[in-house]
Amino acid sequence: MIATIEKIPSEYFRHIKNSTGLYEIRVEYVGNIYRVFSFFDEGQLIILINGFQKKTRKTPKKEIEKAEKLKKQYFDEKHKK
Repeated sequence: MIATIEKIPSEYFRHIKNSTGLYEIRVEYVGNIYRVFSFFDEGQLIILINGFQKKTRKTPKKEIEKAEKLKKQYFDEKHKK
């Protein structure tokens, strides 16, 4: 869906407020809802990082912090090469 639809409904793909460019992808599978954090690299490539099963309306702060750490690690390692 992300690759083929020009504008994805926010129900499935939304920006995480107060983040450094993190997005949340919503996936439903066998009645369970999962979230996968992602971000863009150079405007086109979507990098998927950590995923979790979301059971509350609010995204847990520790999951956002983990995603921010993984994003930083990705760019740190990319720039070393």
